[in-house]
This record gives sequence, C-alpha cells and structure tokens, in this order.
Amino acid sequence: MKNIVALVDCNNFYASCERVFRPDLEGKPIIVLSNNDGCVVARSNEAKAFGMPFGKPVFKAEYLIKKYDIYVFSSNYSLYGDMSHRVMQTLEQFSPDLEIYSIDEAFLGLSGFADRDLTEYGWTIKNTVTSWTGIPVTIGIAETKTLAKVANCFAKKSKKYNGVLDITSFSEHEIDQFLKKVDVSDIWGVGWQYEKLLKRNNFHTAYDLKYAPDKWVKKNMTVMGLTIVFELRGTPSINLEEVTPHKKEIVSSRSFGRPVETLSEMEEAVATYTTTAAEKLRKQKCLASFIQVFVATNRFKPKEPQYSNAYMYELPEATDSTAEFISYAHENLKKIYREGYLYKKTGVMLSGIVERDKYQLNLFTESYFRSRNRKLTHIIDNINEKWGSDTLHYAATGIKKPWMMKRAHKSPHFTTQWDEIQVVKAEDNKK
Repeated sequence: MKNIVALVDCNNFYASCERVFRPDLEGKPIIVLSNNDGCVVARSNEAKAFGMPFGKPVFKAEYLIKKYDIYVFSSNYSLYGDMSHRVMQTLEQFSPDLEIYSIDEAFLGLSGFADRDLTEYGWTIKNTVTSWTGIPVTIGIAETKTLAKVANCFAKKSKKYNGVLDITSFSEHEIDQFLKKVDVSDIWGVGWQYEKLLKRNNFHTAYDLKYAPDKWVKKNMTVMGLTIVFELRGTPSINLEEVTPHKKEIVSSRSFGRPVETLSEMEEAVATYTTTAAEKLRKQKCLASFIQVFVATNRFKPKEPQYSNAYMYELPEATDSTAEFISYAHENLKKIYREGYLYKKTGVMLSGIVERDKYQLNLFTESYFRSRNRKLTHIIDNINEKWGSDTLHYAATGIKKPWMMKRAHKSPHFTTQWDEIQVVKAEDNKK
C-alpha cells in the first residue's frame, strides 16, 4: 500500500482563535503577545503585511501598532488549548491515524484513501475544520512526513492551491522543482547547526540535500540526517506517533508581572506552578520521583543585585498528588530563597517520571493516607474540568495573586469559563 500522509496546519493559530469570537476582526491586523505582554509571538497575515516582525518587543512596535491600528491581545493559553482540542477532535473524523504534532499541527495517515481524489478530500477536511471550529487550516499531502511539510508550505504561500496541495501524483522532476525553492534551514529536522554545516559544504536547498551522498550525510549528520534525506527522496522513514510519548520532565514557570521580594508571594507562585505541573502529570497518567524549584532575578537589569539558584529533592515515593508536591516545593524554596533581591521568575520541574500502573509501591507506604489523597485529587480535577480551571484550588496558591504575569489585553475565556461564555440576547420585538 502506498504511504500517504497529510500535514494539517492551523493558519496563524493564536490570531485565528481570537477572531473566532470576534468576527468584526476579520481582515483586520492582529498580534498576540508573549508572557507579561513582552514580545510579538503571533501575527495575522494583515499584521505581517504591515511589516510587524516576529519576536519584536511590543514597546518597540508601538509605532506600527498606532500607525496601522493593529489589534493587540495578550496570550490566552486556556482558549488556545481548548480550540486546539476541538480542531484535533474534528480531524479524527477523517482518518483513524492521527498524530498531534503540536498545538496547531497534526499529521493524518491517508494510506487507505489512495483511491480518492486527495485534493478534493483535503478540501473537505479544510472546509469542515473551518466550519466546525472557525479555524482556517492549510493541508499538504505527500508520501512522507517531511515532504508533507514541504507541500504544506507551498499550499500556504500560493493562492492557486486554495490551501491544499497533494504532491503524491507529481513526478520526481516536479517535486524537485519545489525542493529547489526550499532553503535547508526550512527543512523539518534541520537545526541551525546543521544549516551551517550544510551551507559550508555547498548544500543550500532541500534539492541539494536530497541528492547528497549517503556516506557523507551519515558521517556528518548521523542516522537522523540520513532519515531526513530518505524522506526527501520519498522513502517513508518517520512513522506516525498515534500515542503521544510521555514527557520525561514537566516544567511550569512564568515571569512575574512585577518584581517579587517576599517569601510569602514566592510561596504562592511556587504553589501555583506546582499545581499546574501536577495536573499535567496526572493527564499523562504518571508519577514523579523528583521535584526541583528554581528562582532568578532579572538578568536584563545588571545594575540590580543578581541571584539565581535551584534545589532538587528526591521524594520518598513517586506521587502525582498536588498537596504533596506543594509541601515539598515549599521546603525546596526555603532552602534557596534569599532576602534583599527583586525576583523576576520562579518555577517548578517534575522529573523521574514513570507510568502510574507500572510503578513498584513502597512496602511501608501509608496506603490509607495515599488512597484518601488520591480520591481528593480526583474530585478536584473532575470539578475543575467540568466547571473551569481553578474553580477549586489550594489556599497555598493565593487569592489576589498580585505577582501574576501581565495580561492587559487578554480576551475572555470564551470556551472554558462559564461566566465568560458569550451570550446572545434577543431584543423584544417592537411594533
């Protein structure tokens, strides 16, 4: 059976999510900012056309924002995460083989659909996703994942493909014409170090790399580099990962909205980030054996006293309990906290991660306490999932949280908070 894979990529995903609930923004320039409203991390096509660069600090982009009346939004991760979930659920209708690659990308296995007009099928997928979720997508279809990435890129750049490009029926010569236009830096899996190596050896395009000698590639780019070359040649070498592998480490961290000095506020922040990390751990049905807490001042203000430190603790027994993690995290924090500093950031990392049903329990574990704790955690998770994140939370995370990151332009939680769901009010008919 001929291998066929499609890459579905959401267009300007963060900006598109903001547009779903603001139809008045259709055709208007939009940018989305990073944590603490620092830098531009997403741009609509209109904002790109006005010269808004990616990664630019927002205070340096004020002149563009005012000149072109660009709409500015703070990052709304709960909204983006929920919209991503809706897109992926929609894609599941079109193939039993789905790999969620990132928040805005997924691979679909279409090997069993070779008898169909794949371009027409791509348009069906594209139109359905947009109709059901409001998110526009681009689709590239090819015989390998790497070539699907290439096809997706051209489907996005050229209007003649109408957002869908199937190259499975193209001749090798036709595919090579595409590859000649792809810089090696834009090839999936080629990082900046490999880019320097390749260009130093006169390999500048995907076409050049495709026809590079196997022996040279394996010697200089290892087996992974050879895998990329095989993929460019149309030989499937990277399989779909239908089951997302468990993360080996889970990090939860944010910069503060203002400098933090007191231990009490640091403890609130650490408890909050610990809660987030523990929730992610439970979602992948795992336990963690180590917890690390780290703190840092603002390195971009060298005139202020600088300090950073971290402390890792090995738990007596692996757990997924938020309450236990918070207790250990606070102990870690007390070991590294120092007075007299203006802290910019803190965070928590869980490691030593193992699957919950494959972990060997300690003979001396207090089973009653652990069972009761697990039931409580399960109840909290269920309530928060049903009624919205943070409906129930531990008191250690604080109430007002004045240290929270800046999000002055954040849109409502349209899909994850009951009190922020849009309401349509019908006016009384007046005769």
